Amino acid sequence: MTDEKFQAILADICERLTTEARTAGFVSAKAFENRVRTLARELITDPAIHIDLDPPAQGFPDIAAGRFGIEVKFTTNDTWLSIANSVLETNRVAEVENIFVVFGKMGGTPDVRWSSYEDCVVHVRTSHVPRFEVELPPAGGTVPLFQQMGISYDQFRQLPMDEKMRHIREYARGRLKKGERLWWLEDSAEPEHTLPIQARLYTKLSMEEKTRLRAEAVLLCPRVVESGRTRDKYDDVVLYLLTYHGVLCHQARDLFSAGSVANPDNDDNGGVYIQRALKLIEADIVAATARLDDAVFVEYWGESVKPSDRIARWLEKADGFARDWLPSASLFLEYQDERARQSSPKA
Repeated sequence: MTDEKFQAILADICERLTTEARTAGFVSAKAFENRVRTLARELITDPAIHIDLDPPAQGFPDIAAGRFGIEVKFTTNDTWLSIANSVLETNRVAEVENIFVVFGKMGGTPDVRWSSYEDCVVHVRTSHVPRFEVELPPAGGTVPLFQQMGISYDQFRQLPMDEKMRHIREYARGRLKKGERLWWLEDSAEPEHTLPIQARLYTKLSMEEKTRLRAEAVLLCPRVVESGRTRDKYDDVVLYLLTYHGVLCHQARDLFSAGSVANPDNDDNGGVYIQRALKLIEADIVAATARLDDAVFVEYWGESVKPSDRIARWLEKADGFARDWLPSASLFLEYQDERARQSSPKA
């Protein structure tokens, strides 16, 4: 199959899926990916190409079609930006040469688009491992990442990890703003990096940004409700702030248990400080459920959860971690009442 023929099939897939998205819609990333897969199998008639309808969960790209591959992205937000795969590409399907992205956007006006993988990778972030970000199409004026690094994607993917990191470090240095510093400068073949491209102190952030980041951190890291005697319960919070936002927090426990966040009125009413702290930012946590990309929940929770179910799932997790109190008995009560009303049978 020629490149032109495969790209025509991608255009057909996206046209059909856009129609479906604007009528019935797609409620989950898995449902969307499966629909892309079944359409690809239906439209690719070359007998030499077999598309597996039940491929390995961690394979890259998501869909292998001979020498072509499709990486599927999905969001319920009104954005074309998403976290992509690790730069390691450990589980890459060997026979795939050319990769394309099919992206389903359900927020705003639902739409489905496709692009060459190389053309829509716009950034690399360092998390548990360095990961690409894709955007379809890149925002006005944004130069695709590999053009910025002066190397093609095909050349980059075949480099050893230490050579990949050399390109990433050079790219990172070019993005630094006045007063910012790289946190990792070492030439190392070690694939895991837990430090961001630049860093800020949590204490220097605005109150609005502090609240937003606390809400995101507690949503992704429900272990914060564990007993105060649990030594490592804030580790994931610190790493999230550092690796996703470049924010260094010296005293993570103060984000949730200090009097300034749990008892701003200084009313001396006592109670569980973490419970009081979370009660005050419930609306911010709910907002984070809609804002954060599904891939972040997969990374921190180990599962994909649609936005409307994230608070319920968080409460289940938190109830399992808490010891002296029950989060579901005191937090997000209005949300739980509304959910119960919606699920109860109508008279």
